[in-house]
Amino acid sequence: MESSTTENPSTKYFQIKNIHEQPFWIVEEVLDGDSLKVKQEFGQERREIRLYGLDAPEVHLSRKMREDEAKSRIPASLLLQYGLMSLDYVLQICPPGTGITLLTELDNRTDFWLRDLAYVILPNGECLNELLISNGFAKASHSYYCSLLAEYQQLNFQAKKNRAGMYLFTEVL
Repeated sequence: MESSTTENPSTKYFQIKNIHEQPFWIVEEVLDGDSLKVKQEFGQERREIRLYGLDAPEVHLSRKMREDEAKSRIPASLLLQYGLMSLDYVLQICPPGTGITLLTELDNRTDFWLRDLAYVILPNGECLNELLISNGFAKASHSYYCSLLAEYQQLNFQAKKNRAGMYLFTEVL
């Protein structure tokens, strides 16, 4: 007899070694495809969150935009459009007001700019980080290392192969 149980898609995230679960956060603002401002649901704390294991194109002209332009050989004006596509995707699936759970690897808590790194678990149990990569709206990146980087790289490969999201328009990001 087959079991009809459905596994929560985020189960693997809760099993990461030294993971710290932080429930009861609310998205206050979506900054771009890989960063959010969040606030505690039952408190006063606010944080800026950078998503683990991925990089989305910028939504403003900046030093990083120029670096990405040089690396990818894609004009900044086009990269900006890809960044806005990524931002729009996040706004569709995780708009301000969404209740989320943050998961942080205790061995790797902040980025270079001292933003908190996190996996963002959505109310339906899916992980925002994973959705962005598998749907082609961000690329897997070792710049913000995470335990699931190898899996994220495989998801990124599949997104390119399937021409998902931004990969419908380019193969290089």
